[in-house]
Amino acid sequence: MSTSSSAPSTTPDQTEALIRLLDAADTLPAAAALRTRTYELLALKEGAAVVDVGCGAGRAAGELAERGMRAIGVDVSEQMIAAARARGWRADFRLGDALDLPLGDGEVTGYRADKVFHELADPAAALAEARRVLAPGGRAVLVGQDWDAYVVDSADPALTRTIVHARADLVTAPRAARRYRSLLLDAGFVDVAVEARTGVFTDGRLLPVLTGIARAAAAAGAITAEQERAWIAEQEERAAKDRMFLAIPFFVASAARPAR
Repeated sequence: MSTSSSAPSTTPDQTEALIRLLDAADTLPAAAALRTRTYELLALKEGAAVVDVGCGAGRAAGELAERGMRAIGVDVSEQMIAAARARGWRADFRLGDALDLPLGDGEVTGYRADKVFHELADPAAALAEARRVLAPGGRAVLVGQDWDAYVVDSADPALTRTIVHARADLVTAPRAARRYRSLLLDAGFVDVAVEARTGVFTDGRLLPVLTGIARAAAAAGAITAEQERAWIAEQEERAAKDRMFLAIPFFVASAARPAR
């Protein structure tokens, strides 16, 4: 997962921090199971060409290549593409944007975008581009979280609600995942289906997710610095005592480009 050119740019340090966070999340069993489900929904034959849009450091593209696909990873971040290439995945990594993919018309039979559409100011344009690069009958799979629906256990639920919604308001399209079905139908895709998976995280490795949303809420002026410190201290204590609880709903949408 990375961003498109419609999202704010990040510094090298921020990108490195994002890579570390994604690595921590991607190694969790629930995340691996969700990735596997997206591969199943692509329903690709061995040797088929597939693009992973917003590929980040390349894990999904690499895994698709290991499954025998001709995998292409695309990301707008030069640093992400460099990291993906450095990891030795057997995939083709290209610099590019979700709205202007470095692919020819009908070049791929699979299109995958994981945690990308919430960064896009124009998701409809991204799906028009997805349809362009997909061969007739090709399949698209979108997966992402609903930023408004994070569930966090806390002694102060009202403050937690404020933090979650304030962080969501900073996202370009925080509710894009709940719109997947309508977006795909509007773009002319068929056989549209949506599944819901909830990731439950109690591992302190994802504590940076919680501290990050609190700091973002404070920076936006939604909570005070004192509230930020108190809420983060509580979550740090919960993590230390194996009492952290974060649940994130993910939606997985699959569809096909019409055969004609």
